[in-house]
Amino acid sequence: MAHPMRRVAVLGSTGSVGTQTLDVVRAFPDRFKIVALSAGRNIELLAQQIDEFSPEYVLCEDAEALKSLPGRDCGTLEEMAALPEVDVVMVSTVGSAGLLPTVRALEAGKIVALANKEVLIMAGEQVMDISRRYNNQILPVDSEPSAIWQCMLGERDAIRKLIITASGGAFRDKSPAELANVSPEEALKHPTWSMGRKITIDSATLVNKAFEVIEAHWLFDMPYDQIEVVVHRQSIVHSMIETADGIVKAHLGSPDMRYPIQYALSHPERIFNPGLKPFDPVEIGSLTFEAMDSKLYPCFELAIDVGRRPGTWGAALMGADEAAVDMFLENRIKFTEIPDVIRGVVAQHTAKDTPNLDEIIQTAEWAYDTARSAAVGSSN
Repeated sequence: MAHPMRRVAVLGSTGSVGTQTLDVVRAFPDRFKIVALSAGRNIELLAQQIDEFSPEYVLCEDAEALKSLPGRDCGTLEEMAALPEVDVVMVSTVGSAGLLPTVRALEAGKIVALANKEVLIMAGEQVMDISRRYNNQILPVDSEPSAIWQCMLGERDAIRKLIITASGGAFRDKSPAELANVSPEEALKHPTWSMGRKITIDSATLVNKAFEVIEAHWLFDMPYDQIEVVVHRQSIVHSMIETADGIVKAHLGSPDMRYPIQYALSHPERIFNPGLKPFDPVEIGSLTFEAMDSKLYPCFELAIDVGRRPGTWGAALMGADEAAVDMFLENRIKFTEIPDVIRGVVAQHTAKDTPNLDEIIQTAEWAYDTARSAAVGSSN
């Protein structure tokens, strides 16, 4: 049976999610065609991707390098996201760079596969309003919201609770005293997932889990007090839902981002990918769940508190966290000072309750710059 070819634009093609998206496309050349690729400054890898996938459109941050790359320059990420030749836009950029392209893709009627959770942290209300206005569904790519989405398919009755799982990150067994001297190299050793540097540090602080709670609130219109986080070390149960009759549905699978990526690209169809390892319950043996000790993760409660607030608070949170992670990776601050940086920026923020998208982006940039310029100690 012939299947219609889906034409894909990958925004952030050289990052972790971008490269894994291309792994999926590579496995199904008869189903997916890469039409457009964008990257930051990893020109060497982008050039290899262009050579393999022959996209018609290409973008990168290095203007001089862009002139030498094959493919047409379509100007901006927003223009790439709205190309008439594109059916699916994979938004796998980091931070505020994903916001306007997501909006333009929705307005242009594209399928939006959203891996950049910061888009909804910054502008969840605005983005979901635009999605509803254009009757265009956002398909979550991050493993936990993807799991919730898949569990909710076919459920017509009210969902009582969303249960998001957390591995606990690289430092789940360390005491607060031990955390004061951990290095960026240690923080980047996630126990179960292979991810980009920013999200791996966010997983160690559990900011990433707070972002997923906020993301789930917006994607599934679920009150915060009906979203629970539990520690699940094996990263096999990606999330669960509790239905009106008290039954819990769980989404299980190997900790491999290519699974949610593939489903977002192929939805509503499911395709067998021989390159992905199926889940074997006998091999896993046992699954465990623990209550989360929020005292070990001060960033989690801080991020949830700020994320609940309306207007530009989410953008301030996102920008401050991005700066704090960068400073930790540069050895400018200690791991335990990350919440201090975020808290300091939030304390200075004067929020706007009904901002436009430009004001949201400006707030994120202000928060990032404010955090970078603050004197919050040093690990050197």
